[in-house]
Amino acid sequence: METQGVRTDRLGLLLDQFDMARDMARVRLAGLGDEEYLWEPVDGCWSIRPRGEASTPRAYGPGAWVIDKGAPDIPASEYAEVARQAAGGMTVAKIAEDWSVSTERVEEVLAHTGEPEPDDTHLTTIAWRLGHLHSCLAGQWEWTFGERRREPNLLVDFTPSAALALERFWELMDRWRGSVAALTEEQLDTVGLSQYPYGSDPDDPFITVLAGANVEFIHHMAEIGVLRDLWRARRASVG
Repeated sequence: METQGVRTDRLGLLLDQFDMARDMARVRLAGLGDEEYLWEPVDGCWSIRPRGEASTPRAYGPGAWVIDKGAPDIPASEYAEVARQAAGGMTVAKIAEDWSVSTERVEEVLAHTGEPEPDDTHLTTIAWRLGHLHSCLAGQWEWTFGERRREPNLLVDFTPSAALALERFWELMDRWRGSVAALTEEQLDTVGLSQYPYGSDPDDPFITVLAGANVEFIHHMAEIGVLRDLWRARRASVG
């Protein structure tokens, strides 16, 4: 459906949202340099690092640089998602597999009442946020539109070059957008169109996977924008 040249169908709305977010992100990321890209505002940041310098237990990547990743758990910010999964019919065992935790941990989360304690999370660099987003979307593309066989954690060759990282990232975003734009209404409603193994994609209609991917893109780009503002403010205060 169109109203005065504007698409109002489900796919059209999500594509327009994606396009707007991508255009804004391109502007916000213009001029990103290597020093800012790797800047660690506080001690203990997660970032991308040379393989021999990785300190997190599940840092991953196929090349000389890897991205930090900690021990598996269910953060407090995701308790509601676990409850949604259970309400939707997922078994405790399947939820545990989904989050790579024990069934006891899932049962603990499902039994929790009241407001959970805030997550004690690591601050992450621009390099980490961009790399994490790139890795997730590369995996979702491979396991939806690709051959569905390549290990998601080995799809992105992380680099200390901001320019190269952005070049590769925008290429992926163009490929993702082109594949999504060709989807049919039937495919949007297909449960398991995405078989991406990290998350609930195989159990969800693709329209919800697509909406979630937009949210992931938007919120990480917003975080990167704030880090860029802090970088400029810091440079101004010491300059």
